[in-house]
Amino acid sequence: MIDAPRCSAEQLTEALRVLEGRWKTLIIYHLFTAPVLRFSELRRAIPGVSQKMLIQQLRDLERDGVISRTVYPEVPPKVEYGLTKEGRALQPALKALQKWAAQRQNTGPVEETSAS
Repeated sequence: MIDAPRCSAEQLTEALRVLEGRWKTLIIYHLFTAPVLRFSELRRAIPGVSQKMLIQQLRDLERDGVISRTVYPEVPPKVEYGLTKEGRALQPALKALQKWAAQRQNTGPVEETSAS
């Protein structure tokens, strides 16, 4: 028999592993706004990211099936990135997280009260 809470916690941990990394959610966010973006467009859209780190984060997201990478046989090489179906499925979750962050920013963290 599968322990449902443990299974759910493991699923959440795996989902967060896919998204962990300073730039991954920003990459995904920018790919929500455009069907495809080239490497240089992503780099301009995300100030502060190094070329090395952007390459690594893109590779991780591609490996995890969140984005697709299309290479065109041109000189200079043309590479485009877009969200996969699995990547697009993240939009509602990330919008909810964005809403949560905005509410938290406006009101501060919610303090827990103990039931006495």
